[in-house]
Amino acid sequence: MGWLFVVCWHLLLFHFSFSHSLCHTHDSFALLHFKASFPFNTTYYYNAYECPVTNLKTTTWENGTDCCSWLGVTCHPISGHVTGLDLSCSGLYGEIHPNSTLFHLSHLQSLNLANNDFYPSPLSSLFCGFVSLTHLNLSNTYFRGEIPSQISHLSKLQSLDLSLPLNSQFLLKWRESTWKRLLQNATVLRELVLNRTDLSSTSMRPLNLSSSLITLSLRGTGLKGTLADGILCLPNLQHLYLSDNFDLHGQLPNLSCSTTSVSVLQISSNEFQGPIPPSFSNLVHLTFLDLSFNKLNGSIPPLLLALPRLTFLYLRDNYLTGQIPNVFHQSNIFEVLDLTHNNIQGELPSTLSNLQHLIYLDLSFNRLEGPLPNKITGFSNLTWLVFNNNLLNGTIPSWCFSLPSLMYLYLNNNQFTGHIPAISSYSLQSLILCYNKLQGLYLSQLSQLSLNFESRANYSFSSLLQLDLSSMSLTEFPKLSGKVPILKILYLSNNKLKGRVPTWLHKMDSLSALSLSHNMLTTPMDQFSRNYQLTILDLSFNLLTGSISSSICNASSMESLFLPHNKLTGIIPQCLVNLPYLQVLDLQMNKLYGTLPSTFSRNNRLSTLNLNDNQLEGILPESLSNCTLLEVLNLGNNQIEDTFPHWLQKLPYLKVLVLRANKFHGLIASFKTNHGFPSLIVFDISSNDFSGPIPKKIIQDEEDSSSQQYMRTQVSLGAFDSTVTVTMKGMSMLLTKIPTDFVSIDLSGNKFEGEIPNVIGELHALKGLNLSHNRLSGLIPQSMGNLTNLESLDLSSNMLNVAIGYGCGMVFGVGMGCFVLLTGKPQWIVRKFGP
Repeated sequence: MGWLFVVCWHLLLFHFSFSHSLCHTHDSFALLHFKASFPFNTTYYYNAYECPVTNLKTTTWENGTDCCSWLGVTCHPISGHVTGLDLSCSGLYGEIHPNSTLFHLSHLQSLNLANNDFYPSPLSSLFCGFVSLTHLNLSNTYFRGEIPSQISHLSKLQSLDLSLPLNSQFLLKWRESTWKRLLQNATVLRELVLNRTDLSSTSMRPLNLSSSLITLSLRGTGLKGTLADGILCLPNLQHLYLSDNFDLHGQLPNLSCSTTSVSVLQISSNEFQGPIPPSFSNLVHLTFLDLSFNKLNGSIPPLLLALPRLTFLYLRDNYLTGQIPNVFHQSNIFEVLDLTHNNIQGELPSTLSNLQHLIYLDLSFNRLEGPLPNKITGFSNLTWLVFNNNLLNGTIPSWCFSLPSLMYLYLNNNQFTGHIPAISSYSLQSLILCYNKLQGLYLSQLSQLSLNFESRANYSFSSLLQLDLSSMSLTEFPKLSGKVPILKILYLSNNKLKGRVPTWLHKMDSLSALSLSHNMLTTPMDQFSRNYQLTILDLSFNLLTGSISSSICNASSMESLFLPHNKLTGIIPQCLVNLPYLQVLDLQMNKLYGTLPSTFSRNNRLSTLNLNDNQLEGILPESLSNCTLLEVLNLGNNQIEDTFPHWLQKLPYLKVLVLRANKFHGLIASFKTNHGFPSLIVFDISSNDFSGPIPKKIIQDEEDSSSQQYMRTQVSLGAFDSTVTVTMKGMSMLLTKIPTDFVSIDLSGNKFEGEIPNVIGELHALKGLNLSHNRLSGLIPQSMGNLTNLESLDLSSNMLNVAIGYGCGMVFGVGMGCFVLLTGKPQWIVRKFGP
């Protein structure tokens, strides 16, 4: 009789599925009211990266229709209650209030609201009222506040995702008690994804309770402490992501388990140090391993490279040494091998050619030496081959250019000799055909390599997009006319090119970035106005003469224009600063004269304006305040005559302000405490005619600005850095990269008088302070003893009343290498600490 019951049950389900409306009236009402609580906007697109196309599922929700047929809605086949709701990427935005009818759907087992914008809604404890939930996804929804403790009541959870977008880290915060109770109660939890939620007040120890976990992702959560081996030994764990937790430190654990189930392990961008444990060879199921951006040292364990399933290995940016183990077996399945930015030495292993499945190989920025192998049987799938910045020598073998799938080849900055194979040959047609596939070719800093592009040779780089031939001692332009029809990026800097640029280069409509810096070119500027598509043009350190023609503004797509260190004269064309996409304008070290352009347009995109060391005069145009994205303003060593431009204070991102050696004059009133120069780190107004007291608030304290290692100009290709000259330790220094934690103030060579303000001692990040050659008097404030990061202090040629012993005791006990200039009388005294 049991079989008869089963048959009848299935017939009943079939009947209800196809002949009866299953939607429960209560749930239909709740869904319609939930829909009505949000504005309807078909043009609203949120999170384009996660949701390339917004799916407005609620457009199918209409009164009088079966809610079980609505997009995103799943119902129980008999009761008609809504058990599943998937509104991910639905363009919803606005708050979810506590009285929302969403919380009336008491039978929900699965809820997905990912990739909608509910800011500034708190993560309500009412979400925890869905006690039947097995799957909850609230990722990228901008909920904020503390994770409610009631989340631990969701004991049936199998999957929980509360991840936050990249730009909203730590909007959600965990308490230790909530964290521990969740892991204790959710005994069937298989997937836990909490990227960028705040776990800084919790520990990793409770994770050892999660024996059911298969996927655990805690990227950028602020986790602290060391990595316990128990997590890697969880019986069911397959995917572990712990990257971007900069307080995770110590050594990687020696695994206590003989084997684990982990197949994906990503623990990059942390502070782990020491060697890679040999016990990592116990990870026999591993397919993906990323240990990049740590402080690991020692050699690469040979057994790690011999793991049978390992397909993706990233060890970049560590301190690994030794040779690459010669253990690659023909049965390996490596697709990605990335060892760049280490201290790996020796020759390439002979078994490297066994990597038959390899797609991406990056061994750059190491100390590899010796020649490349003459023959290689593998690499048939290789698309990226990156060997740059090593000590490799000998000739470049022809296989480098004949790999059938190769698209990007980086051989630059090695010690290769000889010539590029087959570029001028008619016989090796197979090589010529392979050139057609290359999209990026980088051969810079190979000065001993012979490069001969024959104009008659029957070859064409028909797919080439990027070509770097910098620092190759070229004496003439390569004959590329008609050979690179879609080339976008061409670097020929730091060669020995003379005279004018060939006509064919001006006619290359495809070019978007061109660097010809550090040559001896005399081409008139107006010729480059023919390259309408240029976004980056670098002609710095050449012999360009004449004026800057306004015809350069025909290149309306220009984003970065570098013309420093030439012999250009004349005025700056007004149209130049109003190019709609211009971000970087560098005209320093020329002979430009006249006044600055006076009408900087609103909504311009300038981030760097560098006009120092010219002969510019007049006053500063107040329209400069329209450059709201400006980060670097350098007008030093000109003839500008004006009072201090207080109106620059409202520029929110201005980091470098240099007005050195002009004719600025007058008093400088105290800057506004709350809004004055909020981002400034380099402030140089030396060698002017300012007078009166030193303003009390010059730079906001930027002690925590080191989250970004270097300040970079906003160049789309990231190829160029900001530069600024500062006076430190009695010498002028050119900073080719500006550290974001480098705070420097130079007020020297003016007529400032009175006492040094006490608030100077509050600038804890200050590294350089120059107040010399003024009329300052009184005592050095004791607060300056707080400047523990100070490396250079110059108070010479003032009228300060201070004994040398007092000054050194109170002010200069700032650690090794501090360089100090002091005075108690008109003469100056130098004291250097450390060797």
